[in-house]
Amino acid sequence: MNELQADGNNCFVCGRGNSRGLKLVFRIENELCRSEFTPAAHHCGYNGVTHGGIIFSVLDDVMANWIFLKGIRAFTAKCDIRYRDSLPTGITVALEGRCIKQRGRLIVMQGSMIRTDTNELVAETQASFMVAA
Repeated sequence: MNELQADGNNCFVCGRGNSRGLKLVFRIENELCRSEFTPAAHHCGYNGVTHGGIIFSVLDDVMANWIFLKGIRAFTAKCDIRYRDSLPTGITVALEGRCIKQRGRLIVMQGSMIRTDTNELVAETQASFMVAA
């Protein structure tokens, strides 16, 4: 296990060692980081609706994992999110993260969450990550 993998083992979203985490699995396909997520009833804010903080967390992680899977240690510096629709619990979504630009220690990423049953956009993000010195 490399140092980056060991550091991420307790991540709430993707850490295999976090017993309370979501345990999402991320992969790179054609320069996109991808994963799927199905929120459970205990991930809700209002009854039956996925909490916005959970949506934000998985989108942050799909972007961060594009960087992580490239073997780079970086941290979220700024993230903007646009919620387009609510997400009922129990509905599977596809997550995508892509690099917009990389210059020096700055990496700008974009993330999206799309319902797999309707192909509707639930939320989208744009974030700046700083590569660790």
